[in-house]
Amino acid sequence: MPPNSLKGARLLALFIAVVPAFSSTALAQAASAPAGTPPVGEKVVRAIPRVATDIVVDGVLDDAAWAQAATIDLPFEVTPNDNTPAPVKTTVRVAYTTDALVIAFHAEDPDPSKVRAFLRDRDSLYSDDFVGVMLDTFDDQRRAYEFFVNPLGVQADLIKEEATGNEDDSWDGLWTSAARITDQGYDAEIRIPFATLRFRDTDDVRRWGATFLRIRPRDFRYQYFSNRVERGSRCLTCTFDKVEGFEGVKQGRNLEITPTLTIIDAEERDRPNGEWHGDGTSFEPGVDVAWAPSPNLTLNGTINPDFSQVETDQAQLDLNTSFALFFPEKRPFFLEGADYFTTPLQVLYTRQIADPDYGVRVTGRNGSQAYGVIAAQDATTQLLVPGVLGSSFRFLDQEATDFVGRYRYDLDAHTSIGAVATYRGGDDYHNAVGGVDARYQKDEHTLRGQWLRSESEYPDGHALPDTAPKGDALYLNYSYGNRTWRGNATHVAIDPGFRSDLGFITQVGYDKSTIGGGHTWFLPKGSTVSRIEFNGDWDITHRYDGQLLEREVEGYLSARASRQGYYELGGGSRVRFWNDQLFDEDFWSFYFEVTPWPSLKVGGTYEGGDRLDLVASREGRVFEIEPFVEVDIGRGINLNLNYTQQRLRRDGGTAFDARVVDGRVSWQFDPRQRLRLSVQGSQVDRNQGLYTVRVPQRGRDVAGQLLYSYKLNPRSALYAGYSEGGYSDDEIRDIFDNSRSLFFKVSYAWQPGA
Repeated sequence: MPPNSLKGARLLALFIAVVPAFSSTALAQAASAPAGTPPVGEKVVRAIPRVATDIVVDGVLDDAAWAQAATIDLPFEVTPNDNTPAPVKTTVRVAYTTDALVIAFHAEDPDPSKVRAFLRDRDSLYSDDFVGVMLDTFDDQRRAYEFFVNPLGVQADLIKEEATGNEDDSWDGLWTSAARITDQGYDAEIRIPFATLRFRDTDDVRRWGATFLRIRPRDFRYQYFSNRVERGSRCLTCTFDKVEGFEGVKQGRNLEITPTLTIIDAEERDRPNGEWHGDGTSFEPGVDVAWAPSPNLTLNGTINPDFSQVETDQAQLDLNTSFALFFPEKRPFFLEGADYFTTPLQVLYTRQIADPDYGVRVTGRNGSQAYGVIAAQDATTQLLVPGVLGSSFRFLDQEATDFVGRYRYDLDAHTSIGAVATYRGGDDYHNAVGGVDARYQKDEHTLRGQWLRSESEYPDGHALPDTAPKGDALYLNYSYGNRTWRGNATHVAIDPGFRSDLGFITQVGYDKSTIGGGHTWFLPKGSTVSRIEFNGDWDITHRYDGQLLEREVEGYLSARASRQGYYELGGGSRVRFWNDQLFDEDFWSFYFEVTPWPSLKVGGTYEGGDRLDLVASREGRVFEIEPFVEVDIGRGINLNLNYTQQRLRRDGGTAFDARVVDGRVSWQFDPRQRLRLSVQGSQVDRNQGLYTVRVPQRGRDVAGQLLYSYKLNPRSALYAGYSEGGYSDDEIRDIFDNSRSLFFKVSYAWQPGA
């Protein structure tokens, strides 16, 4: 049975109470380490000098500042080998001016013709050679900035959150970079304004965690670091060396005003040769304001924001599944500081805030405390209605007020506790969620837990299963990992009445327990295969009344090999409950990706086995393929093609055959300008004779978009494009175009006094 609120609170309290005892045991084990072991936490500390003159960011390392800068080498190859001497030399120079951190990289290569570098859009350089820095500016091993640049000056920036291990490239900072390929390898320059970073406010010497790295993809994807990174490390930021200096630096006025203008002319029609109709050309001005009154606090506000998505979502196959599909957030207002709101259970999914008129966001850190608040007024109310065996999106015809609050307190370097609250309300509707969570991480061990309580009220007449649901959710997890072994145990229990209308919790009314683990074998240096891994788990899920919903065992064997190859073979079996019956399913899967040439990457997923046809409640044999290919042509043209096909055969015929194609061609003229064409299409065919209920025999759709973009920086940009879409069904046999739109968007980030 799922927990009630008292039981959930007691279990989480017990979880928190165990942490100090567990910590004492870990400390006792550390104290008994062999003689000669370096003290835990001992790091190299490098003094970073202040220079009087700034640099010209052009990729040419001839500025006077570099002669005065601190020099740092990248001596360790941490992947695929284990902290062995790096076979190529990389020299980093680091200094700071009154208002910026400046970094130069001199990356030598025995054969510069093999340097992999292409002109790409921002945050898309990960298949290339690149260099960069990771900065833990609060030196608390919780969060780090990442700044990378490839040999042609293409940028990528991310936020790494240590609690989850996520590296989120949706964050965009304002910084400059340039790079060039030379006859020795390549050189790169990076200038990061202090206004882009957040750090403690003090006039004394500041100490930050920092690591410098180089990625060099050849036969393997080689990684070189300025410090050792032990295999199986559970905390990457804990391995960073230290840099210190930065006395008296300030972050300026920290005010940024970004006006936007969006112009859209969209039309639709219902039938072939029908009349086009629309609301005419719309002009939507808006403004975003960001202000950091102190290094520990950031305020963001938006009025009449344009929250339309310029980039189209990746096509997904929505067939033979009972749960709502997840699409990542792409809107800038919600992306910055998103890691402040992360909890074990996803109580915030900002795409639920579908059409806000205005919004406010506050994020900050103060010593051991971190906090965030989002408030918005939404013109529509989008609901994710969860159930025991499925979920779907619905809408209420009313406005909604949205609120999210998150707080975390670090008790020490290993333990943190937190709280989260969300609220959404309208005329005759509200949903409130509140709860607490905790995390402990020390050496190989990590413990996490969360308890939530929700209360809701929904209007009658919307075919909702319950108009006043309430309930609890509980999450507990323990994981272990070292150089070669991994293990984890998780328990999740969610009441049938639990709702998180601002989150993405698609299933309720169940409890699930999972036990899993794995082992890694590292092969000798020079082998065609660098590592082999096995991972597997067993899980069991029950409905709130004790009915078995699923029992599953699965295992996967994978290998990392030459030509940057990754191969994974897996399989398993499950017992599954559906439509008051239990079904047996067996499945297998194979995934691979490989880069046979520097400009070509191919891969795909192949799955098969027994699969339940949910509409018919009958089993069949399924075969699903998802191949992909990515090709770089010259320096700036990129072709990315993804194809998905799922076919299920049963009772002597093919019950359904579904196909999805997602193709994108980009021409990157330079690091700022891009022209991209995307085409998406799908087709679903069903054999109506194999169903006892009426199903559509055929459905087809196609959509295309041509987009030009010019990005002066992440928040000063121009977009212009054209989109068109069409469909056909059982009544309309041929695809016809039923929607079309022209759009233009321009934004400019203005920093008064900068």
